[in-house]
Amino acid sequence: MPEGPDGQPDANGLASAVWPASAERVDGELQVGGVSASELRERFGTPLYVLDETEVRAHARRTLDAFRAATGRHGVMTRVYYAGKAFLSTEVVRWVTEEGLAVDVCSGGELEVALAAGAVPAHVGFHGNNKSMAELERAVEAGVGSIVVDSPIEIERLAAIVERLGATQPMLLRVRSGVHAETHDFLATAHEDQKFGFSLDDAPAAVARIREITGLVFIGLHCHIGSQIFDSSGFTESASRLVEVHAALLEDGDIPVMNLGGGFGIAYTSVDDPQPIEQIAEGIVAAVAQECAVRGIPMPNLAFEPGRAIVGQAGVTLYEVGTVKPVVVSNDLTRLYVSVDGGMSDNARPALYGANYSARLASRVSEAAPALARVVGRHCESGDIVVDAEYLPGDVAPGDLLAVPATGAYCFSLASNYNYTPRPPVVAVRDGQARVIVRGETVSDLLARDAGLAAAMEGNA
Repeated sequence: MPEGPDGQPDANGLASAVWPASAERVDGELQVGGVSASELRERFGTPLYVLDETEVRAHARRTLDAFRAATGRHGVMTRVYYAGKAFLSTEVVRWVTEEGLAVDVCSGGELEVALAAGAVPAHVGFHGNNKSMAELERAVEAGVGSIVVDSPIEIERLAAIVERLGATQPMLLRVRSGVHAETHDFLATAHEDQKFGFSLDDAPAAVARIREITGLVFIGLHCHIGSQIFDSSGFTESASRLVEVHAALLEDGDIPVMNLGGGFGIAYTSVDDPQPIEQIAEGIVAAVAQECAVRGIPMPNLAFEPGRAIVGQAGVTLYEVGTVKPVVVSNDLTRLYVSVDGGMSDNARPALYGANYSARLASRVSEAAPALARVVGRHCESGDIVVDAEYLPGDVAPGDLLAVPATGAYCFSLASNYNYTPRPPVVAVRDGQARVIVRGETVSDLLARDAGLAAAMEGNA
């Protein structure tokens, strides 16, 4: 964490790599997008997802510019996809598409959100390891630009659909390159013993089958080695293996695209140090160019899926502190447990795979000595931890506002109603203005879904 002038932990500082660029303290209070934490609490309550629109747009532009520059030096085109699974709403789809990004989705629901937002269907990619017939048919009818095929069964499903509709559908084949990304096991997706894609050995037969089906058009290989990846080294090795298969497949027809995935990481704490996106882009593209040159084949156009890198740093979650209590851990260690009014229902990542976050008092600064704290949620689980270890001012108290940065990705998306907790609203901030872009739930909303209650009310009528 940042240090103060005396070399001690700075329990009030905002690490620039973790927070949105607009985050600052004004008279001691946190502001994001020019809107103060206290105003946000007063207008919208807590817990509250806050998303900085300017930050999302800036990351989208910077990422697209980086890959366009890198591929342009080799005379090929690029397409960058926004990962709908990271955070999806019609407003966010409009932001990223206005900045030039395509959109990837992995369910029928995500597809409908993208289409409702006005995304150009030809700039939508459809992922997923178990797409239903209905989802595939909807995607073909809508004219999505590519369907990423994940299994032999899916090829046959699409064959039946395009024959029935008389349609033509471009397809990518997802493969496992065997490269294990330096990330949590649950975030690594290219090793062999997991559910996604075809092995490299099985790819030629799958492509041959696609090519013999009228209406299906094979446009390239797709590989995603994982997520929360900080540099290009894993992609370099993966590119070598993909280009080898790509070169062999060229013997039977043109292959215009290679999608190398992405999953680029962000800083959740001050010790995280991801490479700049420009450096990552140069590293990956140069590796593909070199592998193609060695084999004497033309370089294909490239596609990328940055993932959380577009939206993660733009998000901040606000909580209100409910209780504070010191817990003696050992003779020389006491930890301050700070309970907030949210938890694993609005951020499941720490419970899912031990994700680390940081936190700061948002409603004030404090001169109190830093205390080792654990920020925990309100749910009936000992694993309901929001921030495992953080230095907060020792006088943190009930009623204080606490802000957790870098929550723009996979927090809203994974939110639940555990303990019958309504999911929080999402508020966009920009230039001193705040507006709801996803309405929060109420207990009445949850009760409205309870068929037993509805039946009881009908019986009493």
